[in-house]
Amino acid sequence: MTMARPPTAELASYLLAGRLASQGCLRLRRQAAGRLISIPLRRALPAQTRRLHASTGTEPPPQPPAPSSPAGPLRKTLKDQAKAAKALNKGKKKKSNADRQTFPGWELTVGIEVHAQLNTSRKLFSPAPIPPAGSAPQANTLVAPFDLAIPGTQPVFQPGTLVPAIRAALALNCDIRRVSRFDRKHYFHWDQPSGYQITQYYEPLAVDGHLDLRARDGIAPQDISEDGEPLRVRIKQVQMEQDTAKTLARPDGVHWLDFNRCGAPLVEIISEPDMHHPATAAAFVRKVQMLLSASGACVAGMEQGGLRADVNVSVRRVGDAALGRRTEIKNLFSFRAVEDAVIAERDRQIAVLEAGGSIAGETRGWSLGSTETRRLRGKEGEVDYRYMPDPDLGPVVVGDDVVPYLRGTMGVMPDEEMDDLVASHGLSETDAHALMLLDDGGRLEFYYRVVDALEARIGDASGAVNLQPRVLAANWILHVLGSLTSENNARDRAAGGLEPRGLQVTPEGDAFIRPADMADLLFFLHSGRIRQGTAKDVLFAIFNGVVPQDYLTGAPDGGGIERYIEEKGLWFAELSEDEYTSLAESVLDAEEHVLKELLGEQYPKRKLMFLVGQMMRSEAKDRLDPARVQRVMREVVDKRIVALRP
Repeated sequence: MTMARPPTAELASYLLAGRLASQGCLRLRRQAAGRLISIPLRRALPAQTRRLHASTGTEPPPQPPAPSSPAGPLRKTLKDQAKAAKALNKGKKKKSNADRQTFPGWELTVGIEVHAQLNTSRKLFSPAPIPPAGSAPQANTLVAPFDLAIPGTQPVFQPGTLVPAIRAALALNCDIRRVSRFDRKHYFHWDQPSGYQITQYYEPLAVDGHLDLRARDGIAPQDISEDGEPLRVRIKQVQMEQDTAKTLARPDGVHWLDFNRCGAPLVEIISEPDMHHPATAAAFVRKVQMLLSASGACVAGMEQGGLRADVNVSVRRVGDAALGRRTEIKNLFSFRAVEDAVIAERDRQIAVLEAGGSIAGETRGWSLGSTETRRLRGKEGEVDYRYMPDPDLGPVVVGDDVVPYLRGTMGVMPDEEMDDLVASHGLSETDAHALMLLDDGGRLEFYYRVVDALEARIGDASGAVNLQPRVLAANWILHVLGSLTSENNARDRAAGGLEPRGLQVTPEGDAFIRPADMADLLFFLHSGRIRQGTAKDVLFAIFNGVVPQDYLTGAPDGGGIERYIEEKGLWFAELSEDEYTSLAESVLDAEEHVLKELLGEQYPKRKLMFLVGQMMRSEAKDRLDPARVQRVMREVVDKRIVALRP
C-alpha cells in the first residue's frame, strides 16, 4: 500500500507551524477541509523559499502567525523566575551555596559542554541571516530551505563562520587542526527536522586547550592555591555545529517551533572532568563567556540566550579510584543555575547511593529556583547517535598563515584587562570583574566611554585635578545604574503608569543615557556644582522618561544635562558660613538634652553625630555639605560647652 506524499509547500508550512503533541510526535489536528494547520507561508519563508514552492499551485489557508520569540534578553525572564521561586521559598531556611561546596565523605566530579553562538551574519550551512544579538524577529522569518530539511536541499558551508570559531579556540589556548571534518549525529526530535545534527565528532576544529581559574574568578575556596597558582581546567576539544530550532511551549500542551535559530553556527567547548566544586563549575562557564566575548568570537552571552551549558555530574566516595556513573543536566542558561543544578544533582546522587541504589546514566533538567533535578530521558550513547561523516560536506582546511594572523589580532584577554582595571583604574577586583561580566561586556564598554568623556571634561576644567574619575565612574555605573531596576523603582514606575524597563546596555556600550551625558552628570557632581542626591534624582528622571528626549539626544552645541539642571534650579547653592552657624544653633536649641550629655570632658561622638544628622535633615539639606556641617556643629557645641562650664 502506498501513501500519497503531500505537496512540498504544504509540508514546509506544516513544519513552520510547529504543531506538536505533548508526547513529542507530529500531530495533525482534524479540520473540516482536511488541511494541515499552518502559519501564512509568505510570512514564514524568505523570497527564495517562496519561489521554490511557487510551482505547486497550493497555498495554505490564512492562520494567525506563530508567536514571536520573547522580546529582549533572557535576563528579565530569569529574574522573574527567581523572584517567584524566592517568594515560594520565603520563610524556609536554606544553606548558602558557600556552605555547600563539599559533601563529607564524597567527591564530586564535573565536566562541562558550553554551546555558544558564533558572531556571524549567516548560518552555518545556509545563507539565511542571523538576527542581531538581543533582537526578537518574527518567528520563522529568517530561514532557508536547508534549515527546514526541504527535500533536495544540501548544506553549503559558509566560510565566514570559520574565523570566529578559530578565535574561540585560540582564546582557550587550543591547538588548531589544519584539517577538520563534519559528521552527522543522528537523533529524532521536533527541533531538528533533518533527523540529524551536523557537528564535528571525529575530527574537531581544535583540541588540547586549557583555561586558568583564579580566586577572583569566583572559584570555590577549596580550589584556591596557597601559592597563588591558578586552577587549570583542560579543554578536550572545540568543534563547530548547528543549533536547533527553538521550542515555544503553550499551556494547552501544543508546542510552537521557531526555526530562526535552526542552523545557527555554534561552537561547542568540551572540558575534561577537572572540576570538583559547584562554584568552580559556574566560574568556568563565566570565564568561558568572558573569553569568547573578548576575542570577538561571540557577542551574545547567557543573558541574551547566546550561550548555554550542559553539565556532566558524577560522585564517588573519597578514596575510590574509578569515577562514578555520570548524568547530564541540559540547557542551563545562567551561572547561578549551573552552581545550583550541580549541588542539587550531587546531593541526589549521594542520597541514591547511600540508600543502596545505583545511578542511571540519563539526561536531566533543571528549573530556576528548584531544589532538585528532574529526569528528561535515558542517556544515549555513541551507538545510538550513529555518528558518520557527512557525505555532502568536504573537509575544512585552515591555511598556514590564518592562525598566526588571527592570534596577532586577538586583542586584550580578560585576565590582562582585569589587571589593568585594578592597576591603572584603581578598581577593586570585585568591581572590575563585575564590569567585565555585566551585560555581556557592554557595561565595561559603557564605562570606558564614560571615563573618556569625563576625563576630557576634567582636563578642560581648572581646580579639578584631585578628582578620581575612574573610580567614580565605576561606582556609579555598577551600583547606581543597578539601582534603577530595583523593586522600589519598579513600583514607582508602575504607580506612574510606566511599563517595567531594563538597563539594556548593548555590547557596544550604548544605554538609555549617552556616555557623554553620564560624564556631564558625574562632572557636575564632583566639581561640587550638584549634590549626590540631586545627581541620582536626575539619573532616575532620565531613566523614567521625565527628562525631555531633546535634552538627551543633544542639541548641536551639546549641554543637554546642564540645561535641564539649570531650568529645574538644581544647582548646589551652599549656605554661607553665617547661615551654617545659625542653622547649627537652632538645631542645638531644639536638642538641649543632648547638650547636657556633652558636658563631659570626653563627650561621646555618637551624640555629636546625632546633632549632625538633625542638621542634615533640615529644610536646607539640599544646600549643605556634610563635612562642613560636622565642622560647624562641633564648633558651635564647643562654644556652648565653654559657656556652660563654671
